[in-house]
Amino acid sequence: MFIDSASFRVSSGHGGAGAVSFRREKHVILGGPDGGDGGDGGDVYFVVDNNSHTLAAYKGKRSLSAKNGEAGMGSRMNGKKGESLTLIVPPGTAVYDADTNELLCDLTKQGQKVLFLKGGKGGLGNVHFKSSTNQAPEYAQKGTPEEVKNIRLELKLIADVGLVGFPNVGKSTLISTVSNAKPQIANYEFTTLTPKLGQVVVDDYNGFVMADIPGIIEGASDGRGLGLKFLKHIERTKVLLYMIDLANYRDLSEQFSTLKEEVAKFSPQLATRAYAIALTRLDACDDESKISDFIAELGLGNNLQNFKQDIYEYDDQKPFFVLPISSATNKNINELKFNLLKLVQKDSK
Repeated sequence: MFIDSASFRVSSGHGGAGAVSFRREKHVILGGPDGGDGGDGGDVYFVVDNNSHTLAAYKGKRSLSAKNGEAGMGSRMNGKKGESLTLIVPPGTAVYDADTNELLCDLTKQGQKVLFLKGGKGGLGNVHFKSSTNQAPEYAQKGTPEEVKNIRLELKLIADVGLVGFPNVGKSTLISTVSNAKPQIANYEFTTLTPKLGQVVVDDYNGFVMADIPGIIEGASDGRGLGLKFLKHIERTKVLLYMIDLANYRDLSEQFSTLKEEVAKFSPQLATRAYAIALTRLDACDDESKISDFIAELGLGNNLQNFKQDIYEYDDQKPFFVLPISSATNKNINELKFNLLKLVQKDSK
């Protein structure tokens, strides 16, 4: 089950109390205080693990806590430190304060380990308080209290290329064609209900990760359809590939402008990300003038040839390339992979 958000209360451990104890042994005169220290409370850590792909482990959780430190004992025996709580999360997990909506930490790298809450410190036993004027102290410190946070975890997938398009535009078919991902494919809208990641191999040495995001509809940024639930998953992508359907009843320019508008409403920063355009279902298009007219409307000239900008003179206000493709016949699929790789590598510099 793909779960990309979870809210719960998390707390570190309370420090153990120090002990009040006096040495009492046969034939030992004036043994004195020997109360041990309390153990520190357990800490709370976040650890990023590439083998984790969802927040399902935290579904339905209301509270998670580290163990309390144990109290000190006589004979100067210190209490045991409380066991720490380690929360395993997939890369791309953001941790928010559920009360203030403040971003507390952003977990993106494999193996990243963050100390989130520090456990309470154990109290000192009475052995620490003896002096020349107080040789039999009858008090010890209490442990310090735990730290508590109400948090919200939000998973935002990390990918090099994010597919943006209306429902049933061919995103799932494309990612199944170019990568190892096997999404559900059917001839109706919203077949993709959860984001899918696929590794695209371009050659023996190069590749990139592609994300198939559930279809966007007009008003998605306001919560319509699957709305904000999945738009957040393209926030971390380096490159956006807008997929425009040549066989759709909507005009090509209308499709593109609607998608751009929804992305910009959701995140103005995301709208400035490097992007390209794939014109899908070329095999079902019987009017090539639609392609040339669309390229002309973008201000890229009137050219039936595939438009591609020179990478050294890239204008980020325009698409890096406009490429008609057909996943069914593999038309221009290899060209699409190579051009996307160039754009990903350019954006990584």
